[in-house]
Amino acid sequence: MHSLRPRIQISDKVRAFSALMSPPSTAVFYDKHGPPDTVTKIIQLPPVEIKANDMCVKMLASPINPSDINRIEGVYPVRPPLPAVGGYEGAGVVHSVGSAIHGLSPGDLVMVSPPSAGTWQTHVVKDKVFWHKLDKDTPVEYAATVTINPLTALRMIEDFVDLKSGDAIVQNGATSMVGQCVIQLAKLRGIHTINIIRDRPGSDEAKEKLKKLGADEVYTESQLDVKNVKSLFSNVPEPALGFNCVGGNAASLVLKFLRQGGTMVTYGGMAKKPITVSTSSFIFKVRVFFNRFYLQNWLSLDRNEECREMLDYLFGLIRQGKLEYDMELAPFSKFHTALDKSLGKLGSQPKQVIKF
Repeated sequence: MHSLRPRIQISDKVRAFSALMSPPSTAVFYDKHGPPDTVTKIIQLPPVEIKANDMCVKMLASPINPSDINRIEGVYPVRPPLPAVGGYEGAGVVHSVGSAIHGLSPGDLVMVSPPSAGTWQTHVVKDKVFWHKLDKDTPVEYAATVTINPLTALRMIEDFVDLKSGDAIVQNGATSMVGQCVIQLAKLRGIHTINIIRDRPGSDEAKEKLKKLGADEVYTESQLDVKNVKSLFSNVPEPALGFNCVGGNAASLVLKFLRQGGTMVTYGGMAKKPITVSTSSFIFKVRVFFNRFYLQNWLSLDRNEECREMLDYLFGLIRQGKLEYDMELAPFSKFHTALDKSLGKLGSQPKQVIKF
């Protein structure tokens, strides 16, 4: 039965006085944990109210990081409640601002800082404390990706061992974005790098690419299947610091290179295999750190200003051409193809960055 009461029309002018709203947003959404290629879907989200201290940003780019995948799988310790929109890092232009916002206006280029959930969508509304204004000439793809990976590389180099020029670092996962940044940031400080990569088609090309970035030594894992790995190099000192993002046997290779009293820092586990450390290494040789929550602390509101100073330093290196890394820009319409590449379903691929 149809209602006989008249339908009341609320004009757009009246609504504007009551609340400032964002545009509708197209987003990568998931309402349960599981394989990202099956639990994510593209949906339309309704407009969101923009409160006094909020900013609405039209996203331009956002990367697919391993931690994003782990959050969707439900295995990453720090993750948003369900249902959720994917993504944790990105950059865009200001669309509109709340009534209490000063110093930022529509058209300004901003990045998410510190990282926070929900960046895989066309429009994001967050409190102003989560946005950092950038120079308009900043390359968008770097603005979208500099926080998690390059900053991880910088903090690991600076915080665990007091490295001097002439010292050395050993790392696995050297072709990763963090690995590429470690090589370049170390070279700027006069620090040598020994780099371990997987055995795969194209490994010779990968070695040459890393050496062009400044790597001193690059080995595949099979090349290191010898009793005395240190006999393979003579011009590089025994490393004081090692980085592990793979786990399993690749972590053991990092330990083999370290000098007595050296330090291995683990920041990832791409192989999804446990790290095995011999008793003698624990007692006589190395200190082992697991720095996931250490880095999470750095990327928090409590240290936001300090973090942004380091980001400005990294942007300076990028503008000078002293810091670069491989990325592939993928249109948002091809999100699931980019996701398949990030999951390794299409072979070894560069970092996938979604372009909105």
